[in-house]
Amino acid sequence: MPMMNTAIVPVRAFHDNYIWIMRRGNHAVVVDPGDATPVLDYLRAERLQLTAILNTHHHADHVGGNAELLDHFKVPVFGPFDERIATVTRGLRDGDRFALADYEVEFTALEIPGHTRTHIAFYADGAVFCGDTLFACGCGRLFEGTPRQMYDSLNKLATLPDSTRVYCGHEYTVANLRFARSVEPNNRALADWEREAKAQRARNEPTLPSTIAREKTANPFLRCAEPTLADAASHHAGRPLADPAAVLGVLREWKNNF
Repeated sequence: MPMMNTAIVPVRAFHDNYIWIMRRGNHAVVVDPGDATPVLDYLRAERLQLTAILNTHHHADHVGGNAELLDHFKVPVFGPFDERIATVTRGLRDGDRFALADYEVEFTALEIPGHTRTHIAFYADGAVFCGDTLFACGCGRLFEGTPRQMYDSLNKLATLPDSTRVYCGHEYTVANLRFARSVEPNNRALADWEREAKAQRARNEPTLPSTIAREKTANPFLRCAEPTLADAASHHAGRPLADPAAVLGVLREWKNNF
């Protein structure tokens, strides 16, 4: 069903986090509320009633506001099966579907481990909330997973329709594009995107959402099977790399120290 009359609004938190709020009529759903204060401020200013909380993974900057929000609103909390998120009331496995009251849409949970071992995404009607697995022109650090897990998770997200809008957890786009251009300097899509993103940030605008189509064209972590990326990673590692997951691992370590 279409996400009719639903707006998706970024609420900024901490240094570079985005908390996403889906609003329809006077109802709101919040994704990854690391801090309750900006969410409560927004809900009060807009006179919205919270309907549900969605969590992609256990990190505090994504779930830290759950408890305080639940003090104000008795709502369900959807998230991964992970004992580290004590406030989750409905744990989700890969492929689980659920609907929300007052929203004409059905969400599908996708297991996408790599950044954390239990990371999930929420997909509905052309939008995916992917936390810290897929960033605009980047991917999350491998805190609990392996390069193979991240490679498989990114490939899973890449199978979504090209028009899918990508709502991730952080404003990392300009830095990610700078790294991607150093890895693949002849990719024209990167230069065009970097100019656009820098202009958006100069206007203090979010660079998100991205799209799956754009990520497949420019994001090095979704292009690990491409010869140009394999060559760049091999040169950086000082050894030939044939496995795309190994290419991803080298690229991620390279980005960690970039």
